[in-house]
Amino acid sequence: MTYSTFDIWMIIVVMGIGTFLIRFSFLGLIGGRKMPEWVLRHLRYTPVAVLPGLVAPLVAWPESTGGNPDPAHLLAAAATLGVAWWRGNMLWGAAAGASTLIALSQLF
Repeated sequence: MTYSTFDIWMIIVVMGIGTFLIRFSFLGLIGGRKMPEWVLRHLRYTPVAVLPGLVAPLVAWPESTGGNPDPAHLLAAAATLGVAWWRGNMLWGAAAGASTLIALSQLF
């Protein structure tokens, strides 16, 4: 399927308007009001849900290996999860995962 230049620009414009409306619904319409406690409780878990969704494809199908699972990436993800859970601190987990990935990339 090929897109013309006009089609690509229309997709960009429509996606931009959609993104604006989604953000405006929270910031513009609800921004000055106090949100219910149940909404705030659910919003606290948004980063916890989004970050794995962003990282999981990079672990399972890394571009550096042509989309094939790589032991270095899988072990670095395991180290990140293990240290973050053990220490209760995501920064320690990220540091452990990064150092594991660098060390294992040199080995493999």
